[in-house]
Amino acid sequence: MTVKIDMGADGSGETVAMDLEELLATRLLVQGNSGSGKSHLLRRLLEGSAGLVQQVVIDPEGDFVSLSEAFGHVAIEAADYSFAEIARLAARVREHRASVVLNLEGLEMEAQMRCAATFLSALFDAPRDQWYPTLVVVDEAQVFAPVAAGEVSDEARRASLGAMTNLMCRGRKRGLAGVIATQRLAKLAKNVAAEASNFLMGRTFLDIDMARAADLLGMERRQAEVIRDLERGHFLALGPAVSRRPVKVRIGEVKTAARNASPKLMPLPTAAPEELESLLLAPVEEEELPPPPPPPAPVPAEDLIGATVPVPVAPSLPVLADDEQEAIVCLTLKELTEEPGSAFQPVPALYQDFVVRCRMRQLPVAPLDLAGFRRRLAMARAGILDAGDEAWGSALAIGAELPEDMLAPFLLIVRAAREGMPCPADEALAEAYGTNSPARVRRLIGWMEEQQIIASRIDLAGKRSIAIPRLGWTTAPAAPETEQPLRAAGRG
Repeated sequence: MTVKIDMGADGSGETVAMDLEELLATRLLVQGNSGSGKSHLLRRLLEGSAGLVQQVVIDPEGDFVSLSEAFGHVAIEAADYSFAEIARLAARVREHRASVVLNLEGLEMEAQMRCAATFLSALFDAPRDQWYPTLVVVDEAQVFAPVAAGEVSDEARRASLGAMTNLMCRGRKRGLAGVIATQRLAKLAKNVAAEASNFLMGRTFLDIDMARAADLLGMERRQAEVIRDLERGHFLALGPAVSRRPVKVRIGEVKTAARNASPKLMPLPTAAPEELESLLLAPVEEEELPPPPPPPAPVPAEDLIGATVPVPVAPSLPVLADDEQEAIVCLTLKELTEEPGSAFQPVPALYQDFVVRCRMRQLPVAPLDLAGFRRRLAMARAGILDAGDEAWGSALAIGAELPEDMLAPFLLIVRAAREGMPCPADEALAEAYGTNSPARVRRLIGWMEEQQIIASRIDLAGKRSIAIPRLGWTTAPAAPETEQPLRAAGRG
């Protein structure tokens, strides 16, 4: 189950979509010269994912404040607060899962770096129970993760670079998915850029930037010229969240706009030169100007994001009877186990897929915890979907003595024994065990025999049968050899 965000169209008019769940796990780097459409691209991504995931925007130019009107983002004017208040605000952002825009406009570059470092560090240091998925967008990332200190102090650079490195390198485990945009790759610290797995490369002209962009896209150096020829709003996309091969995408339209629009040509005044001269050189009259109005009082940090922040209320789901819930669980488990390669996927990943599918079928809460899911998954892999059948209670009690990964092949043997079916082949046992190795299957059977859980027998015709002594059940004889080669995928 995936969520796709429409980013635009490729050269043939086909939609190019961004997989939001994959993006949260793999991060994104956007590069392009000024005027190439980076902010437009970020706005398209933010608008498409608004309401689906929490968003935090580090905005050095105040371009994204307009999101607050259309999508309910809280705009934080950083110039009105101290560093300590900024840290408290960031902690509340994590606690209440509010989408915010940190507007750094009006601050000097060093103050912007210190403020961003304070805010990002507070997001990163949130308690474990607040590690919710969050899209953290940093525009003009070369300001906050520069290669060299430049005009700012080394202390400010180290603090900002450290916070950006934590975001891109270690943020994923804390639910923080970095999306960074930069005008020049050559000015962006390599250890920050290297952590992104998805790339959207826009127009650039300098050879060093084209070469780095081509390397990240997996293109040959001689192919880098295509980056110079990109039109405004066109990007080359690559990464697991968007495309496995470089694809040219034209970013689609957006609903909001920046407060500072791009300059447009306007007609010059039509006054005669003499008239303009008289206007410019007229005597300046001394007059008393009224005192400027006092600046508005800043909103206290305690009130900007407090406990009263409205949290979107999810629509209530219908209450299902126990048998209806069990039917949904059985159907979902059956779908998961029948998908090709599911036996070789890690159980936590399958559990996330299971929870999402149950939610889509109107189950209000997860019907199983992870431990319960492991047990039901093992039963489903053995073809046992009805957990309420008391006849399996004794078999499950014996299976509880085994390691978790052995439960599925054991139950496959038990089911065959109970129903008088032929002994499962090595291939079937290997798939239930999540391996491609016949040797591991033989070691598995040998280990269970040593524990006196099963007893295997091979007759003169070479056919194997397996008994479960404690239950008094025995499978019918069958050849243990694998007639087809085991699948060449999985953990081996």
